[in-house]
Amino acid sequence: MDKKTIDFKRLSKICHVVLDMDGTIYNGSQVFNFTSDFFKKLDRLKIRYTYLTNNSSRNVSQYLEKIRSMGLHGTKENIYTSSLATIDYLQSRRPELQKLFILGTEGLKEEFREYGFTVVETDSAIEPDAVVVGFDTLLDFKRLCKAGYWIKGGKPFIATHPDRTCPTDQPTLLIDCGAICEALSSATDRTPDVVLGKPDPSMIWGIMERNNLNKEEIAMVGDRLYTDIEMAHRAEIMGILVLSGEATATDVKNAVHQPDLIVENIQELGELLEQSHQTE
Repeated sequence: MDKKTIDFKRLSKICHVVLDMDGTIYNGSQVFNFTSDFFKKLDRLKIRYTYLTNNSSRNVSQYLEKIRSMGLHGTKENIYTSSLATIDYLQSRRPELQKLFILGTEGLKEEFREYGFTVVETDSAIEPDAVVVGFDTLLDFKRLCKAGYWIKGGKPFIATHPDRTCPTDQPTLLIDCGAICEALSSATDRTPDVVLGKPDPSMIWGIMERNNLNKEEIAMVGDRLYTDIEMAHRAEIMGILVLSGEATATDVKNAVHQPDLIVENIQELGELLEQSHQTE
């Protein structure tokens, strides 16, 4: 991008960046060689950051373990997932929904228990208030049918995120939350009442509330136009596209909503942030 077109004044106000993970800070299981320097630059500039993911198969503690195993730094406060977005939604918008039938991993269930929700198991005599569907990597037929039963019976139907498949570098297809919801929708004649996760702007709003930020202070950084940049547009914050992952320069030309800034990778972004903060 031509530096003449870069809004350095707007960049200078950024004190928190929200970072998509795969394609932005790493590729598959490999961290980009410039990622470590980027985080050091953020620390020098006193710019805080949040790792963001739609994948609800792991809880925050499990994600923390994963990023640390890749040599990255962070605490639980640096991670925001579609699971947390769902919890924030339920606590702020639907506080009456306390007993949940969760079609998801044990990690996802544990996340909800930590926030005070009651998780209703398949053979429980307890009637749930709602059904929450996540990325269930251990999906079994009995639990799928029970979820369908409660949805068909009119219980609120909540999806943690819309992704139909999960990226993988293995020779398989990972069926994700969106595809599981489509199976349930086909069987029950109901679509989810609410779908959290990117590109829903509530993910950004949740991060802003947890970190006491306004719109001018936060930027979304990611490699996907239809999730990362679309969410930034909906949340009315700065959207920064990196070309180190999925999107290409050609894709940008055909995008419905244009990024506010396009960079080759987070290394270039770090340089621009440094330049903008030096000229404040």
